[in-house]
Amino acid sequence: MHHFSARHRRTTMAVIAAAAGLLLAGCSGGAQPSQSESTGPVDLRMTVWTADATQLAVFQKIADAYVAENPEKVSSVTFETIPFADYTTTLTTQLAGDNAPDLAWILESYAPQFVASGALVDVKPTLEATDGYEYDDLLDSSLALWEKDDGLYAYPFSNSPFGVFVNTDQIAAAGQPNPADLVTDGKWTYDAARDIAAATAAASGKQGLVVRDFDYKVWENLATIWGGWEAEPWSADGTTCEFTKKPMVDAMTWIHDAVFADAAMPGPGTTADFFAGESAMTITQISRASALDDSFRWDLVPLPSGPEGQQNVIGQAGIGVFAAGEHPQAAADFLAYFTDPENAETLAAYFPPPRESLLNAATLAAANPKLSEDQLQAVVVDGIQDAVTKPSHVDFAKIQDTVRASLDALWVPDADVKSVLASTCDAIEPLLAG
Repeated sequence: MHHFSARHRRTTMAVIAAAAGLLLAGCSGGAQPSQSESTGPVDLRMTVWTADATQLAVFQKIADAYVAENPEKVSSVTFETIPFADYTTTLTTQLAGDNAPDLAWILESYAPQFVASGALVDVKPTLEATDGYEYDDLLDSSLALWEKDDGLYAYPFSNSPFGVFVNTDQIAAAGQPNPADLVTDGKWTYDAARDIAAATAAASGKQGLVVRDFDYKVWENLATIWGGWEAEPWSADGTTCEFTKKPMVDAMTWIHDAVFADAAMPGPGTTADFFAGESAMTITQISRASALDDSFRWDLVPLPSGPEGQQNVIGQAGIGVFAAGEHPQAAADFLAYFTDPENAETLAAYFPPPRESLLNAATLAAANPKLSEDQLQAVVVDGIQDAVTKPSHVDFAKIQDTVRASLDALWVPDADVKSVLASTCDAIEPLLAG
């Protein structure tokens, strides 16, 4: 589990502001790569939050091929892993401390903040000018979060729908219905998932349903549940709090009861790793499939339906090039290679690409030997359609920490859900109003 402390969030808020201030001075409106930088060969550094050895090996193989083909441009590409819990804090500290990476993954929640800051280079001209890149293959809907004034300030390399991984051994041992059968019968709902999770946890002595990486801190991951209620934390324009609206009150009441009344979800302070066999189900993305082994039988199914139907939710991560990096043009050139059609197909093993030509079950199955075409069609290909992204905001760093602190009062057995959510709106409305 990833742990996000209030101290980290406050630090993130302050450092993003400082970094943006420093960078805006020289990069207002989004920088273009400098044509006068060193002609190379140069060393490039890209920050990522994955520590998965298999994924890092794929990245390095692509990078090494680029170096071999372009020795006059780049002498090495290093992938620097920063733990997810500290990622944005550490990245913005590097930016503010004159130690900017050349490229970096950027979490979708912070996309509006980074794009607006002027810290990122407009990579669209480089991508469009690269032979064989096929820029028009990129889905407009995937690019939207990273665009500004007809520029593209990060490539959305991962467009990963959330699904539910199921430990079918645990569920069968508890005599519970198979979620895949419920999907087929149109009965795969959050209430059904709750009941299965509670019964299986009672039988196994383990946990039921885990929202991975939530851990009572990363509240925005609960969007994977509240989407079924059509709940939103704030209005589409980011100015009005909606935590007190009926959809969110109902969804948060359901979550609270699933934890404290039904024992279907682990309570505060309890961690359970589905991939280590510690829970019956987990809501997460397909990039986690690399953690599966043969220790138990499993399945992957779409998110359940809520009272308002089934809502697909995706998480996005973009790769941006920093204007404050030492080699922005070389970095943009490498990004074009790293994300070209051939390499995007390779990366699709873990990170569903924004390329329309690759978003089909057969292509994804070739890159994902652990997942079947049926699983990929249902969870990834169909899951990207009409999906919403996790919450994001131009002031997300400030808002995220404030919401987390306000919601602490919700995670006790006798919490007054409506009162806590009203307090949450009171706390964030000044931030939403700007």
